[in-house]
Amino acid sequence: MSAATPSAQGRPDRRQFDLLCLSVAVALAPHLERLPLWLGPPLLVLVALRAWLRRRAAFAVSSWLRVPLAGLLLLLVIVEYGNVFGRAPGAALACGLLALKLLETESIRDARVVVGFSAFVLMSALLFNQALTTTLLLCAALIVPLAALVVLQPTVARQPRPLTTAFRVGGTLVLAGLPAALAAFVLIPRLSAPLWGSPGWDEQARIGLNDSMQPGSMTDLLVDDTPAMRVYFDGGPPAPAQQYFRAIVLWDFDGATWTRGDTRAYLRPEPVEDARLIHDYRVVIEPTRRHWVPALDVPLEAPEQTRLGSDHTIASFAPIAQPREFALRSATRYRLATELTSAERTRALGYPAAFNPRTIALAEQWRREGLDESAIVRTALALFNAGFTYTLTPPLLGRHSIDEFLFETRAGYCEHFSSAFVFLMRASGIPARVVTGYQGGWWNPIGDYLLVRHSDAHAWAEVWQTGRGWVRVDPTAAVSPQRVEQGASAANRGGDWFGAGFLRDLRNQFDSVNRLWTTAVIQFNALRQSQMLGRFGIRDLTPEHLLALLTGAIVVLLLVATVWALRGTRGPRRGDRLDAAWERLRRRLARHGVPVSPQQGPLDFAAAVHRRSAQADAAFDALVARYIALRYGAAEPTAEQVRAFGREVRKFRVPSAVQ
Repeated sequence: MSAATPSAQGRPDRRQFDLLCLSVAVALAPHLERLPLWLGPPLLVLVALRAWLRRRAAFAVSSWLRVPLAGLLLLLVIVEYGNVFGRAPGAALACGLLALKLLETESIRDARVVVGFSAFVLMSALLFNQALTTTLLLCAALIVPLAALVVLQPTVARQPRPLTTAFRVGGTLVLAGLPAALAAFVLIPRLSAPLWGSPGWDEQARIGLNDSMQPGSMTDLLVDDTPAMRVYFDGGPPAPAQQYFRAIVLWDFDGATWTRGDTRAYLRPEPVEDARLIHDYRVVIEPTRRHWVPALDVPLEAPEQTRLGSDHTIASFAPIAQPREFALRSATRYRLATELTSAERTRALGYPAAFNPRTIALAEQWRREGLDESAIVRTALALFNAGFTYTLTPPLLGRHSIDEFLFETRAGYCEHFSSAFVFLMRASGIPARVVTGYQGGWWNPIGDYLLVRHSDAHAWAEVWQTGRGWVRVDPTAAVSPQRVEQGASAANRGGDWFGAGFLRDLRNQFDSVNRLWTTAVIQFNALRQSQMLGRFGIRDLTPEHLLALLTGAIVVLLLVATVWALRGTRGPRRGDRLDAAWERLRRRLARHGVPVSPQQGPLDFAAAVHRRSAQADAAFDALVARYIALRYGAAEPTAEQVRAFGREVRKFRVPSAVQ
């Protein structure tokens, strides 16, 4: 039985079915990272098993098995997510149904349905991530189902269509669809809320700062090089040593974890005095599904849709689910809360006496020695400077974590140093607290902004001193000064897979493109749509007007595409590559006086050449015979036969008798 027979009977052949399975696997791949383990890997195994069984024999799974599997899938999705509404449960259900659809596919019609469903599931990954690289990869992956659709089309010949041709056509279709996609992006009315704003829309929180801290809790952040925010300063940026962006203040410690505690009892904003070195700037924060708005040092006021906490932290009213921009004003020189209430002092001195006895004993020794506030701070910093190591892979700590860190392991990173330092200060009778946020970043000279990555997350301390108020003290700087002066990449270089500075700089330079993508595409809302169209004199548009414009744009694009598709049907250049090679031979002989006409067939043309030259030319006769055999002796010549004929035409030399 020939390879084309199954297709002729309305069933995909083995090659078509393999490409169909590849399309399903490509569609599932972008979702694997968010699918539960009980679903993602089994789906890939199911696709591979289906392809293997189909190779062995025609095999369609009975509906007695498919229907229970579909019911089980629905039940498990509800158990896992609580419902089937929202992006995550909807994507999981769609992926499962796509794989199950493959089990019953045994006809060309079903195969085309699977291709369309695969394209839908593939592009639905954009609901979770609209980054530039993700979008480009998904568009490239879309070539696979389009190539499968091309292969499923019937051919005149019995031999299958080459895969290279199918993928080339698939890529052409993707490029051809870009103008229509651009018109739809610009002209479709923007919604006030995303389509996935149903229950569970924010069930998948992204990485970001937490409102608690314990040993090891910041490891995931410190090894994550994805952007956290971009900062645009109206003037020049502050020095690297002043680039502290406070996000969360941690007051309470239970022996293992630092937390914000109950902030409702402390509603009095801490007064800022003698504010100097004021900076006006904008921050564009990447989605975190959290409320924190990191602000330079001490923010002086809260922007719209945010609130300023008593400890001068800023929180958004709504979780940051999309890139958001905030206009801020901060001071890097100031006096913060020069007076403390009794409740604030008690809170800033509290520590659990049942934990870390050696650390408490060391603090009591400093007090017995009569050291004042400044001397105790200097002594603690000198302790860290004398033999401690900055590392992202510290040893695990037990119940008395601070004792073990100070007197045994002596290795850690910012959260270890800040936690131990604040505990020492409180045990010494000095009010202190932990502050978490970001420190430093990479200045992008092209975009003129400071790029702050999640790996720039940092924790430091604030101690309260008489007459000065809250003063920032960074114990990590005593151990690893390059962490503050040169940024996180310098301190973490041992674990930085980018290694060489060239690759790291190239990655940072590429962020300029990502920033443009975020501004022009991801943040394209109804206001920006109206502003853009207003530049062309199109104002006060209703959704009906936009849809009318979109319809007109699509009609124009279709007309252009039709003209482009029909452009090759006129004139002497009509035909495929075989006809093009034959036409080159005719034109070459026409230049030497051989009469040529459009209605002339190959035999008539050969007769005209022979009338021009009484001497027969074996090479020319062989070319004519080869063309007749390829054009009329087979339904469709193979690509290799056409290429071979083209090479023979290029090598052909016009006989001297004709010349």
